Amino acid sequence: MTDADDVFTELRPLLFTIAYNLVGTATDAEDVVHDCYLRWRNRSLSDVDDPRAYLVTAVSRTGLNHLRTVGRRRETYVGNWLPEPIRTDDDASHDAVLADSVSIAMLVVLETLAPVERAVFVLHEVFDFPHAEIATLIGKSEPAVRQIAHRARVHVRARRPCVTDATVAPRPRPQDGRDVVARFLYAAHTGDVAALISMLAPDVVQMSDGGGRVAAARRPITGADKVAAFAVGLARTSMADAHVTLATVNAAPGAIFTMAGTVDSVAAFDVVDGRITAFYAIRNPEKLVAVDEIRRLDRGRDMTWRP
Repeated sequence: MTDADDVFTELRPLLFTIAYNLVGTATDAEDVVHDCYLRWRNRSLSDVDDPRAYLVTAVSRTGLNHLRTVGRRRETYVGNWLPEPIRTDDDASHDAVLADSVSIAMLVVLETLAPVERAVFVLHEVFDFPHAEIATLIGKSEPAVRQIAHRARVHVRARRPCVTDATVAPRPRPQDGRDVVARFLYAAHTGDVAALISMLAPDVVQMSDGGGRVAAARRPITGADKVAAFAVGLARTSMADAHVTLATVNAAPGAIFTMAGTVDSVAAFDVVDGRITAFYAIRNPEKLVAVDEIRRLDRGRDMTWRP
């Protein structure tokens, strides 16, 4: 390829994936990628030895700076903060590390890290950046980056014990997860509480995000009985007239609820061994504006990093 736009288009899925992992919202990730594109347009390909390394470096640095800004805004967020959901193709579910990195559960945990810790964890654990290259990216020494990486890893694994050095959380095949979600939604619609409880893990957690703009539970709901009752209550009241479309959301089984042609909420489910272990509902309208687009994600596993 010789055209700068062609190069950028080829790398865009990777750049978006890095940005989304760093900032946690599709809208902000798009802003980060667009900012890098504007700078890229002003460069000549002949001046760049490795376009992939140049663009990955640019999006990583811009994403970190952006994260420092939005992190302060989220301190005053009303209710539970959940990431902006994205629709993904099934290919994302086949890469276990990628799927877990964009899962709602992981992004919620990453939100508890300091910006630099998050950047180091994401770049090393998800995208396989060497510590030395991360040190160049964030302007710290390699020993300091190693310490930050260790601290971030301990923090994440304390909250995500299923993540180990060699494995990540087990991910169901997309169709298996969709079948469970379809049966769950049908049971909620028909008010079959016993069926709902049978599909829920005993310690299942439900979280809703309305951002203070629409009605949503402001605290997590825990336990199969309470989550089942919550689901039936929604199906009988505010969601009674919703049109439901099954979808892959953040590389996991999910559903999109529309009212009069407008997206009302997006749900994502963690399914392990045929049972729902977590149920997330995003209702904040600001986080639903781009949910119609199906994102192609990329972890850049075939690349050699030379920022």
